[in-house]
Amino acid sequence: MIIQFEILGEISDIETIAEGRGVYIRRYLECTYGKGRWRKMKGIGTVKLADATICEAEIHWFEAHGIGRKDFKIKRVIR
Repeated sequence: MIIQFEILGEISDIETIAEGRGVYIRRYLECTYGKGRWRKMKGIGTVKLADATICEAEIHWFEAHGIGRKDFKIKRVIR
């Protein structure tokens, strides 16, 4: 299930979950966006869902230096 959402403001409490070989879709990321030092990240942010509901959520994404943040997804809604 794909949830359409928009991130409002900044993401806080950012943590690295995995990096290097620990990023299990590293080959996909390199083929799609280019080679880089890929890391899987997580943080808390305010999001606006497709039905216009605004809530706090835990967001996961991948990022690499020089490429940026890619493939955002909501892991859980906090409130």
